[in-house]
Amino acid sequence: MKKKPAGIKIITGACAMAISCILFQCRQAQRDPQTLFNIVLDTSVLSVQEVSTNNKVPWELLWGPDNTLWYNEQEGRIYRLDAASGKRKLLLRMQDVAGKTTAGLLGMAASAPDSATGRSYLFAASTFAIKDSIGLKLVRYLVQKDTLVEPKIIAAVSGFRGHYGSRVAISPDQKVYWATGDGAQQGSTQNAADLKGKILRFNLDGSIPADNPVPGSPVWAKGFRNIQGLAFSDSARLYTSEHGDAIDDEVNLIRKGGNFGWSAIEGNADRADEKAFADSANAIDPLRAWTPTIAPSGMAFYNHSKIPEWKNSLLLVSLKDRNLRVLHLSKDGHSIVKEMIYLDKLYGRLRAVCVSPEGDVYLSTSNHDWNPYSKPAAGDDKIIRITKADRVTAKVLSGKPPQTKVSRENAMGLYTVYCASCHKEDGAGTPGIFPALRTTPLLNQPQQLIDVFLFGKRTTNNPNQMPSFKFLSNEEAAAVLNFIRSSWGHNNTDSITEAAVQERRTRKKDG
Repeated sequence: MKKKPAGIKIITGACAMAISCILFQCRQAQRDPQTLFNIVLDTSVLSVQEVSTNNKVPWELLWGPDNTLWYNEQEGRIYRLDAASGKRKLLLRMQDVAGKTTAGLLGMAASAPDSATGRSYLFAASTFAIKDSIGLKLVRYLVQKDTLVEPKIIAAVSGFRGHYGSRVAISPDQKVYWATGDGAQQGSTQNAADLKGKILRFNLDGSIPADNPVPGSPVWAKGFRNIQGLAFSDSARLYTSEHGDAIDDEVNLIRKGGNFGWSAIEGNADRADEKAFADSANAIDPLRAWTPTIAPSGMAFYNHSKIPEWKNSLLLVSLKDRNLRVLHLSKDGHSIVKEMIYLDKLYGRLRAVCVSPEGDVYLSTSNHDWNPYSKPAAGDDKIIRITKADRVTAKVLSGKPPQTKVSRENAMGLYTVYCASCHKEDGAGTPGIFPALRTTPLLNQPQQLIDVFLFGKRTTNNPNQMPSFKFLSNEEAAAVLNFIRSSWGHNNTDSITEAAVQERRTRKKDG
């Protein structure tokens, strides 16, 4: 029998098990991202973690058919991400993406593996150049190990100047739903022959389902300005989030063949002309409309027991308001009964959200996009995970209900909620897109300034138009305009009065 070398002990039993546990915990600590914040709910403690950094505008997040997180970047790249290690694998680099301002590689959705063949598909919406215009197409790819192959164009729409949408979702019965924006084209959404401003429905092979509202047409619903979120509930109800213009961002519950009103109706049909259109077209009101606008973006349905306080809710991220909203639904899913805000202004613009099969929530930031609210932070853009925690180990973040309407006496607050997302808090604007208020000659032209503010400004071939703020009262409008003039180089000795605002309204109406 061989002797054991001197100085070496054989470790057995409880000692070996203890060391094994320690080694496992060390490896687990290396894999698990650090908890940066905790969210405390009624009974649950949540951990907020950064699982991927230094990305470039992750426009879509989804749980892939291989049970990993997939995401894209607006410039045209699609990745698989190991959320534990942060390592990513490039699956596809598109070569024909037209990526300017809101254009680029946008929404994606993946089908479940076919029970007979095991084949699954990725559907991706992206923009492409057409001479002096932009087109939008939906392409199907076969998922093959670490690549996406056999691209097939399902549908293509031309004539966009902006407002592309564009989200994709696959229903529980494996139908493909594709939401297109109105293209910044007046009249497109109510035109049955135009596929802009619609929700389109296809079979997985690209054919048109026989039970669509109009035989031979992919149109499932119409009347949308710029859909940014598309999500199915467990009971197959389809919800959307949508950008309004200066008012009335929306969440809608979609009905087969439904007309949701744009551009004849903004938000609820509450004006005489809107009511008349709603009666004639049987238009459908939104579940929720926000004024001031919040710029809602991606949306996901949550119904997992991991975070019981969020069950039967829509998770909605926003760009302008820069937060995560949990919209609690009624039991029948036909109304929103409660709204809570989390991560408010913490990570900047939030673009996408998805839910893993384990009930974790993933979000992506959008601070390198065409309209940054401020300078991107170190590590932007990020993918963030919200998961269940055993206890509080970091700074606690609380949720809060939505803020009530800004007081008309708070001129800076009015400017912040109505103007700062485009023209920025310091009035610097976005070069080449939104003009700088602090240098505009309109500061010394009060009547023209009032007109632009009340009635908007349309510029040829520019989809980023100045919207109309005529819905504000004379007092609110005067407060905002005087704040602008006094903040950036004008002594404001000739303050704009409420009477001056009313005079311009009257002149416009009479003219």
